[in-house]
Amino acid sequence: MAGLSRGSARALLAALLASTLLALLVSPARGRGGRDHGDWDEASRLPPLPPREDAARVARFVTHVSDWGALATISTLEAVRGRPFADVLSLSDGPPGAGSGVPYFYLSPLQLSVSNLRENPYATLTMTLAQTNFCKKHGFDPQSPLCVHIMLSGTVTKVNETEMDIAKHSLFIRHPEMKTWPSSHNWFFAKLNITNIWVLDYFGGPKIVTPEEYYNVTVQ
Repeated sequence: MAGLSRGSARALLAALLASTLLALLVSPARGRGGRDHGDWDEASRLPPLPPREDAARVARFVTHVSDWGALATISTLEAVRGRPFADVLSLSDGPPGAGSGVPYFYLSPLQLSVSNLRENPYATLTMTLAQTNFCKKHGFDPQSPLCVHIMLSGTVTKVNETEMDIAKHSLFIRHPEMKTWPSSHNWFFAKLNITNIWVLDYFGGPKIVTPEEYYNVTVQ
């Protein structure tokens, strides 16, 4: 009987150890020394985030998977004239899997940000993976550097006739509701002409990426 009891105890212990090991193997990685950022859920059909050592590729990745961002401009409102003013705008750099890196917008003169841009076209756009399932999956707070976000600075301008179809296709394919927005608001297509790029994807401060490095990346 004693031998049988010891055998049962060993079997129970082995089962407990096996279940614990399995949980460790399948649990999401958290703070893995910045070696990589893990994978997206398979249901999202998105590729793994590039390694943090390739900051230009990380920047292009975040731009492409982002559907919106916070655009900071200089306010023309009398109550806060000359102060920073941020607004959330929908954006797209191209159809899924075919991003150009250029953030396109669909804007109206009725928007406060557009009034600001008329007087001063300089702006900074912030995009974050907090808008995806990435940060929640890995337990990263939106403010944590591990919850990757990027800042693109430059000027916002209307797109010319040559680029009009590209901007329209890029935005409407990812934001189909835009097609139904009232024409009385005089919507127009615009883009951010990027001059400076910062990538914050790990501890130790942001990484600087040049526009040349950014646009030389091939994104699939």
